[in-house]
Amino acid sequence: MSDIIHVLLADDHDLVRAGIKAALRGYPEFSVIADVSDGNEAVRETARLKPELAILDVRMPGLDGIEACREIRSSTPSTNVLMLTSYADERAVMAALMAGAGGFMLKEVRTDALIEAMRIVGSGGSTLDPQSCATVIGQIRKSSMVSSEDRQAQQLNERELAVLDLIAEGLTNHEIGERLFLSEKTIKHHVSDILGKLGLTRRVHAATFATRLRAQHPDDH
Repeated sequence: MSDIIHVLLADDHDLVRAGIKAALRGYPEFSVIADVSDGNEAVRETARLKPELAILDVRMPGLDGIEACREIRSSTPSTNVLMLTSYADERAVMAALMAGAGGFMLKEVRTDALIEAMRIVGSGGSTLDPQSCATVIGQIRKSSMVSSEDRQAQQLNERELAVLDLIAEGLTNHEIGERLFLSEKTIKHHVSDILGKLGLTRRVHAATFATRLRAQHPDDH
């Protein structure tokens, strides 16, 4: 990579793009080679110009910033992406990182912090502003707290969970069918599917699994 980091700006607000360009005038290490107003333009111009850094607004008309990031990282992997947004929410931060963004910053960030983020991401590194970092840490902690039973139970649909609940109560297929207004044959199929999805072989194991799940979520019952 050359000493100069070539930059593409994509934001549907002219003032935002003008503000960033004005802030960069005192930093000759950056050269803004394109500024566009939507995600589709960002993808096209990135493929044509191949800048080291694309700065994308998360919310833009047409193709939004996250989808544009995904396309840029797929079609022009030499371009690193820094996402900018007016506010950070968990879904946007995680979606941007999954799309391949190297950084996520709030637009209210100080100029010196934005410049440093541009240096890091433009050189292939990763960075997050403090609020986005806290969001990611919270998501990781939340994921790590999900039990193995919860992860397995997520494979079951609503009907299968209802059948599993009644298995834990010791009901037979016939009794479960009467409770749920389904045929015994249908319940038998559901039980077979439940055992397969949970990796179990016997009905009693399903009952034990359901009991452990209930113990972890007593307020749900």
